[in-house]
Amino acid sequence: MFMHFVGILDTPILGFNRYMDFLKEIGTSKLYTFHSHTEFCDGRAQMEAFAREAVKRGFTHYGFTPHSPVPIESPCNMRAAYVARYFAEVERIRLTYGDSCRFYAGMEIDYLGDDWGPASPYFASLPLDYTIGSVHFIRSQEGELVDIDGHYDAFRGKMKRYFHDDIDYVVDAFFEASHRMLDAGGLDIVGHLDKIGHNAGHYREGIENEPRYRALADGLVDHIIAVAAGNGATQRPLTVEINTKAYADHNCRIFPSERLVKVLKEAGVPMIVNSDAHVPALIDASRPYGLSLLLQ
Repeated sequence: MFMHFVGILDTPILGFNRYMDFLKEIGTSKLYTFHSHTEFCDGRAQMEAFAREAVKRGFTHYGFTPHSPVPIESPCNMRAAYVARYFAEVERIRLTYGDSCRFYAGMEIDYLGDDWGPASPYFASLPLDYTIGSVHFIRSQEGELVDIDGHYDAFRGKMKRYFHDDIDYVVDAFFEASHRMLDAGGLDIVGHLDKIGHNAGHYREGIENEPRYRALADGLVDHIIAVAAGNGATQRPLTVEINTKAYADHNCRIFPSERLVKVLKEAGVPMIVNSDAHVPALIDASRPYGLSLLLQ
């Protein structure tokens, strides 16, 4: 159980009921993204720089999604004290640039467990246009929450320090957390659903082709398909992102993998292509490749 988080959990519940039909929202536009990070978390430029770039490139829809506040120390996440300022800045951006592009106040919410994630009452109290649910943290064998996202060098060090070099445990924990997040609900977009494969694949080459890993990934996709079809516990409509950040940064891969994109597409799960940009120059990076997969 997390400690009481003053400044977050004391927020009154306003009861926002949101759901965005992303495919209907964007229509025929190919110039959009609903996943980006600015100075409010680990982005490397101010929100206005992203807005100007979106307008310059002719984007029709642009969503800001700071990493959510979390009740643990994390240099990548927005601080609770900045949340009101974030919404005020989105509103200023809308007033300044809204005639050229539609801007949205989203949030990428970290699932930390049953006590913290997209379904937490705090996030329902915020005037968010939509939410992305993502798993960046898992618990070690000793119960400590550890960030397993980011560069491989850091991941390799954490494997030794926190996880006893047990990559199978880490992969299992990632997919288990993803299932629990889906069951809890509260998310509109599933963020980079198989991202663990990137670092795990560096740690043990070929792991994503192993039957055990493929069964875990396929099981999560089956769960997403069931929820998207209205068979999940939350009965909440669901969209999956094709995240092109790693493809742009390292020319290596997308999330989910092409194999899983094909399965989701054939099942009729709504999908959009997000750049997950942390710098303005990359707001459209590798998105054309992601879009091409939806046309195959």
